[in-house]
Amino acid sequence: MPSDLLLGIVVAAALLFDFTNGFHDTANVVATSISTRALPPRLAIALAALLNFIGAFLSLKVAATIASGLVDAGAITLQIVFAGLVGAILWNLLTWWFGLPSSSSHALIGGVVGAMLAAVGPSAIDGEGLLGKVVLPAVVAPVLAFCVAGLAILCAYRFVGRLRPGPVTRGFRLGQVASGSLLALAHGTNDAQKTMGVITLALVAHGSLPAVDPEVPTWVVVSSALAIALGTYSGGWRIIRTMGSKIIKMDAAQGFTAQGSGAAVILAATHVGFPLSTTHVISGGVVGAGAAKRLSAVKWGVAGNMAVAWVLTLPAAGLTGAVAYGISSAAGGGTAGPIVVTVIVLAAIGLFARSRQAPPPIASEPA
Repeated sequence: MPSDLLLGIVVAAALLFDFTNGFHDTANVVATSISTRALPPRLAIALAALLNFIGAFLSLKVAATIASGLVDAGAITLQIVFAGLVGAILWNLLTWWFGLPSSSSHALIGGVVGAMLAAVGPSAIDGEGLLGKVVLPAVVAPVLAFCVAGLAILCAYRFVGRLRPGPVTRGFRLGQVASGSLLALAHGTNDAQKTMGVITLALVAHGSLPAVDPEVPTWVVVSSALAIALGTYSGGWRIIRTMGSKIIKMDAAQGFTAQGSGAAVILAATHVGFPLSTTHVISGGVVGAGAAKRLSAVKWGVAGNMAVAWVLTLPAAGLTGAVAYGISSAAGGGTAGPIVVTVIVLAAIGLFARSRQAPPPIASEPA
């Protein structure tokens, strides 16, 4: 019974992370469409939530990578999974508060790896898998999206340069509905699977699934899809402000090319099972679409702050996961440790929220 209760706590924490992933990464999907007025805010978010849900059912390759390609599934415990999730959730909430579009994916991976290092040591980490499936794609993906978006916007301007601005803008806004929908589908396909992989790890630790090639149960797929869709629908207005207007002043053509390039890169990564950061990809596309038009169009200071957050995500979430495991382990086995960590985290979040004043809402945020 204690083991079943602990499993329930871990699954709940995983779905909470999935929810925070949804509202944290909403900006990746909808900010470009909202900022260019291709779609009204609530419609854009509702459409993204629906397509996130559908996308979660399209593939399980990323879930398999998380479940067995980064850490030793045979050495995993429920306390390790819980501590990793705590690290990811706290980093998501912190970066959301400051409006920084960091990577939920890398927060999750960093949290689990950090907790595993604290619990077992380096021998339980698949260094080759971590480098090849996480670190290298994290470097290559935004650069690739930058190049694709930059080339695409140059071609777009060349083709429509002599046409009347009004019809061209309306055409690209219509195109943004399609490219934004594809991006939302890609986001659901890649990101929801990370939670599926973590819950699968928890089921392996519980003994409900084998450690070798575990299959993701249907209820895990459905619950993960629903959690990220609900999180997306709740919206992430702080980060939408950053992605939609603080990096570049975006026109409809730039929005279309940024979304299209981001969707293409994410879908390609999902096909081969890479747990890619949608934040990195769409940010690279947005910067590429702006820089190709004019280097001075990009607010490089904002882009630099985002890059710092990207670099810090893995180690910061890993350190938090390791600390959470240390506290949980010191508090005792079974459910006692996770309960103690939960109380500490909730108290810290409450104190932090009371000490900060929320910024005013953005102009396009509905009442």
